[in-house]
Amino acid sequence: MLENFSLDELKRQFKTNKTLKLTTYAVGGVLVLVIGYLAYYQFVVTPKNKKSEDAYWYGLNLAANDSTDLAIEELTAQVKKYDGYKGGENAQFVLGRQYMEKGDFKKALEVLKGVELEDNYLAAMAVGLQGDCYSEMKNYKEAAAKYNEAAKVSDNEWTSPMYLFKAGLCAEELQDFDAALKLYKEIQDKYTIFANNKSIDKYIARVSNLKE
Repeated sequence: MLENFSLDELKRQFKTNKTLKLTTYAVGGVLVLVIGYLAYYQFVVTPKNKKSEDAYWYGLNLAANDSTDLAIEELTAQVKKYDGYKGGENAQFVLGRQYMEKGDFKKALEVLKGVELEDNYLAAMAVGLQGDCYSEMKNYKEAAAKYNEAAKVSDNEWTSPMYLFKAGLCAEELQDFDAALKLYKEIQDKYTIFANNKSIDKYIARVSNLKE
């Protein structure tokens, strides 16, 4: 059947068949969009990503030197200028941490909730820092939820057990000892190095006794 589908037949079908015509236009439209996006990424996004990464280092240096107010001022400007670009997102992450340094946990939450990071560790930490903000504000239920979320962003030997442990502490604050025990046992079973460093057996014993 395909052998009989000549170029002339294809032209005839295109002229008379509305479905074929619409499909062809749709595919052609998608192709144009893809080419347009690739060109935009190559000639606009990539150079601006590079500029954004270079730009936020000054604010990061201020933060590293405990110049919190100056860091906030500088990083806020970079976030506005490069929002959506790699350096802008990194700047927003550091900015949220600077608001935490000032004790403004509500503002820190507002900033951190909008962060989108490519690096898995930093992405987990951005969620975990939100948990820290809730914890500082004594909202242990929301803190535990954020810590559990952070632990699942990227399963690894560092951030995952760290945030499961923090979730366990929050569960204890909420007197949900079953949940705390489950979290501590998960650390014991899956993350041996962290479990040993934290002497997780002591926490398991403690919440087991509190359950009774």
